[in-house]
Amino acid sequence: PKTDIVFLKVHKSASSTVMNILFRFGEMHNLTFAFPVGGGNQLFYPHHFLAKFVQGFSPQRPRRFNILCHHMRFLQPEAQKVVSSSAVYFSILRNPVQLMESSFSYYKGTSAFSHARSLEEFLSQPYHYYNPADGDSHYARNLMTFDFGFNPDGEVSAERVQLMLKAIEASFDLLLISEYFDESMVLLKEMLCWDLDSVVSFPLNIRDSSTKSHLSDTIVEKIKDWNRLDWEIYTHFNRTFWERIDRDIGRERMRQEVKALRERQAELARTCLQGTGSVAPKDIKDSSLRPLQHGSAKILGYNLKQGLDKETERMCRRLVTPELQYSSALYKKQFAQKPP
Repeated sequence: PKTDIVFLKVHKSASSTVMNILFRFGEMHNLTFAFPVGGGNQLFYPHHFLAKFVQGFSPQRPRRFNILCHHMRFLQPEAQKVVSSSAVYFSILRNPVQLMESSFSYYKGTSAFSHARSLEEFLSQPYHYYNPADGDSHYARNLMTFDFGFNPDGEVSAERVQLMLKAIEASFDLLLISEYFDESMVLLKEMLCWDLDSVVSFPLNIRDSSTKSHLSDTIVEKIKDWNRLDWEIYTHFNRTFWERIDRDIGRERMRQEVKALRERQAELARTCLQGTGSVAPKDIKDSSLRPLQHGSAKILGYNLKQGLDKETERMCRRLVTPELQYSSALYKKQFAQKPP
């Protein structure tokens, strides 16, 4: 199994669920994480990533960490200073249309979105609300382009798009697609030589459907237009994703693998969860399992079954622990104060 990993955690793209998979694997195998200095949950985002943002890194005695996966704005030469040269790089993408709808709800407080009553209103005259100079403007336009380290306001010429796609291809071994999450996990498992249980997950940091808004065809086109760079990235890597499946796995075997993954997930849901699915934040009984609520989104969580034996309880708890709580527990474990 591969243990040296860089995951570029792109915002609002099922990346919290992927992070939970990495946290669990790292914890089970006693791996080290490149945590932000002081143990926050972002590597000084939205600045481009620098090695010095990592707790315990020093240029004099560079130390390598196994997993780099907290939110960052990608800059490969700096990432290479904190992980081994054989590390596997991967990320996950989401359809920019759904991504923008989600961002508008989740980042409602940002300068570009706070004065628009609806996404329609924002898109009817974006420059009335959007100012590229604002420190948080990246949430409102080409967010994936920004997270990959590029300029979200750059011109959209064929040549520039090609350069960007080539740069991403040169840096990353695999790009997953959140709309095909289970297929993505099968590809990830194959690439990392992990077993099935390592990539099983319950969806984390997801919104209650009551806060999702329906988008008309006109709005969909406006979103694609406004996020043209993201759209180019997404359509390109959605295509290569399926080419890779055809080349390395084949559709038939992929169907079987996905089926096995879903069956295992359903089995774990029956073992671990009260009910079999997610619940509204107000119905989460254990406050340590309550995810951070943000913007106008309602973020769902889970209740564990009572009376599980210790080992099962521990496994189940790992599967449903929200990102911030899990990250902070692992940070405390990795940087435990050694008694004198």
